[in-house]
Amino acid sequence: MEEHFAQIIAGIGEDLSREGLLDTPKRAAAAFKFLNNGYQKNLDDLLNNAIFTAETEDMVIVKNIELYSLCEHHLLPFIGKCHIGYLPQGKVLGLSKVARIVDMYARRLQIQEKLTKQIADTVENAINARGVAVVIEAKHLCMMMRGVEKQNSVMTTSVMTGVFRKDLSTRSEFLNLINRQ
Repeated sequence: MEEHFAQIIAGIGEDLSREGLLDTPKRAAAAFKFLNNGYQKNLDDLLNNAIFTAETEDMVIVKNIELYSLCEHHLLPFIGKCHIGYLPQGKVLGLSKVARIVDMYARRLQIQEKLTKQIADTVENAINARGVAVVIEAKHLCMMMRGVEKQNSVMTTSVMTGVFRKDLSTRSEFLNLINRQ
């Protein structure tokens, strides 16, 4: 990977022997591996048996989970926050596992639409929830730094499953709660 980064840097006309670039291919390769470390994670290890029996059937929400991903089309970052709600059915996820699920999928080459669905499907399947709601709001550098160069645009995606899809009042409750300050 270092050799490829060296070729890319040379390909834009830079001098790889310049002091500031001497170790850049190595640093860039390490950074790229870190930014895409979701490929090295699997759900069973990530959950680590942190699924707990719970008598509650009331809504669980974790909001403002920051996420960082790379757009699969331009390899530029998109940065935002994810809000997840679910209605348990005898099982709940350990709190940190919710954020780890977001990270596992975000740390892969992605599009936001697919990321939102992956998170919803994973939470739903992990605990057999009665429904899952996921909303992601993100700024995409591929739209901000190149192309149309729109600095204030935010993309919002949502996936609603089960009760969140079928019952307007449940969906509205979730959306109202995530929009509270």
